[in-house]
Amino acid sequence: MPATARQITAIRILLVDDHKVMRLGLRLLIENQPGLTVIGEASGRNDALEIAEREQPDIILLDLTLPGTDGIDLIPELLAVAGKARILILTGVVEPEAHTRAMHLGAMGVVLKEKAPEVLIKAIQKVHDGEIWLDRVMVANVFSERERAREAQRKDPEASKIATLTGREREVIALVGEGLRNRQIADRLFISEGTVRNHLTTVFSKLEVSDRFELLMYAYRHGIAKPNL
Repeated sequence: MPATARQITAIRILLVDDHKVMRLGLRLLIENQPGLTVIGEASGRNDALEIAEREQPDIILLDLTLPGTDGIDLIPELLAVAGKARILILTGVVEPEAHTRAMHLGAMGVVLKEKAPEVLIKAIQKVHDGEIWLDRVMVANVFSERERAREAQRKDPEASKIATLTGREREVIALVGEGLRNRQIADRLFISEGTVRNHLTTVFSKLEVSDRFELLMYAYRHGIAKPNL
């Protein structure tokens, strides 16, 4: 009876990470905690969406670096198929802009893989309770990035647009500037062609350009890409 009661009230967690050893370690850590259980593991986008839709987890523990896709881009898709799930990012990526973008897209918190196991467990519990989880360094980085964006906007409206670009979006723009097509960019960055298209759509919106040609002219003019001469 106690085991049944614990199973009913347990926080149900989906692990999304492409490293099998990492997933095994996470499963052992999580299932050793009362009130937590792992209901599935996924190594990539398709598995993650399938399991999330079928199992409807409470928490999705998501890595930002996945084969063939950007974990950040997966956030809206996961929330679309598992609307009640709360996404907690567990990552080795320390770029503040990536963390900020993940939060803007619907993640409830970010934990770096270098943190102690008890930090992750506490983060899972807090996010499940509806709280946002960011450590002090991340909070400082988020506020610093916002302040830089505000300052840039005061100085130059175009600079404020450029400041919203992520590191990956800047990489895509630079490769477009070299004359690469979507498939070549995907191969160079080890991501899918669909992910490249998604990045370009976001870039067009952020920079308020309508097509690839306008993007090139904008990027050359503002120094975020160099002509392939």
